Amino acid sequence: MTLASAPPAGPPPAAAPTAAPAPRPTPPLGVAAGETGGRPAARERLVSLDVFRGLTIAGMLLVNNPGTWSAIYPPLEHAEWHGWTPTDLIFPFFLFIVGITTHLSLAARRARGDDDATLVRQVLRRGAIIFLLGLFLSWFPGFTWGAVAGVPEPSFLDRVVDRLYQVRLLGVLQRIALAYVFGALLTLRLRPRAQLATVAALLVGYWILMMAVPVPGTGATGLAAIAEPSATTAAYVDRLLLDWGRWGNHIWASSATWDPEGVLSTIPAIGTVILGVFAGRWLARPVPLAERLNGLFAVGALAMVVGLVWNWGFPINKSLWTSSYVVFTAGMGAVALATCMWLIEVRGSRWWTHPWIAFGVNPILAFVGSGLLARLIYSVIRVEMDGRRVPLQGAIFETVYAPWLAPRDASLAFALSFVLLWYLVLRVLHRRGIFLKV
Repeated sequence: MTLASAPPAGPPPAAAPTAAPAPRPTPPLGVAAGETGGRPAARERLVSLDVFRGLTIAGMLLVNNPGTWSAIYPPLEHAEWHGWTPTDLIFPFFLFIVGITTHLSLAARRARGDDDATLVRQVLRRGAIIFLLGLFLSWFPGFTWGAVAGVPEPSFLDRVVDRLYQVRLLGVLQRIALAYVFGALLTLRLRPRAQLATVAALLVGYWILMMAVPVPGTGATGLAAIAEPSATTAAYVDRLLLDWGRWGNHIWASSATWDPEGVLSTIPAIGTVILGVFAGRWLARPVPLAERLNGLFAVGALAMVVGLVWNWGFPINKSLWTSSYVVFTAGMGAVALATCMWLIEVRGSRWWTHPWIAFGVNPILAFVGSGLLARLIYSVIRVEMDGRRVPLQGAIFETVYAPWLAPRDASLAFALSFVLLWYLVLRVLHRRGIFLKV
């Protein structure tokens, strides 16, 4: 993990008018800009991909940091169980982008002369760093800040030990790490047809496992097997592997019986990354941009339809990361990315892109940094207010936002302020050429 710094590029010097050059073939976007049969030019960075990734990161910050969880506009909430909202598109969109950039990155490194062993080491190193960052975010600040069960007056050491017992082993970054590693390794040497077969095996196998295999303890199958969050095969495996009894429960604290980023549901998430790899391969083809965009739009629309049809038999569900959800959200991601590319690369509309680029080129820093800040102000740091100790975030919300806005508007205003704060931080880093690389 490194912080890379580069001096900001200044404006190009003025040049005297010259005759218009002859048109050249369109190079493969995201692989090599200006490659012409001789030595390859420097790898091009897709502005539209940075913008799309930035929109997903900003969306994560927006939906994860409301002023109050009791007053949220419905589109900014996750679906209660089956179904989807715009919020449920954010995480799979990010994994879809991970798949695209995985293909572009590995293709560029291969073109540079790296062998498979070097690529495998790079993938494993990146995956390990992202996974450890996720564990650090779960563990932070390293002690329990509230009451400690069974200890009326806990010492600081009691709080440190208790925190270790409650650390969530899986989470958003951990899922990104696992899906990235397995997605990259499964596609590193497989041909496209074998990759497609792998995706089909993952998604169909998960469908069979979740609905045809009786749920341990209840024997439920079919739709009854996924009717209750804590009574699914995925929840059973989470408790089996993540609830260690006297050594602590390492499942998501909000449920303690199942984890939305749990063990089994990570399997289809790998499929999301592999579908992104397919999109990356398509974008890297040396064909006109219009043809690539048409392909993204067409295949994305078809995938959305397939996902909606599959939903009748295996409901779209983010918490279970169902196979229908994988196909549907990958289709939505392809269409959304194609729209960004059409606006930015074809229409040349870039006036609105700058805030999202700042998020898109520093996604890990934005997510980890905002997560640490949120943990501090929502939970750890408490202040006196009207004779009671409340989290710093609650005090700010009740003092600055709640008195003059309706509850939902106040909650949204706080979330927007949180996103704006991080935009300002990331803009400064972007202007100074500082990026967190893993």
